[in-house]
Amino acid sequence: MKRCVTAWSALLLTALLLIGCGQKGPLYLPDEDTHGSAAEQEG
Repeated sequence: MKRCVTAWSALLLTALLLIGCGQKGPLYLPDEDTHGSAAEQEG
């Protein structure tokens, strides 16, 4: 029984770590206008 709880705990911890990888802030869709204007300013 203890081995089963340990295995599930390890699996849950691994899943949570993988889900959080690379997320630095709130997720949002950028406006299309800002994306296009940034390319024009660089070029």
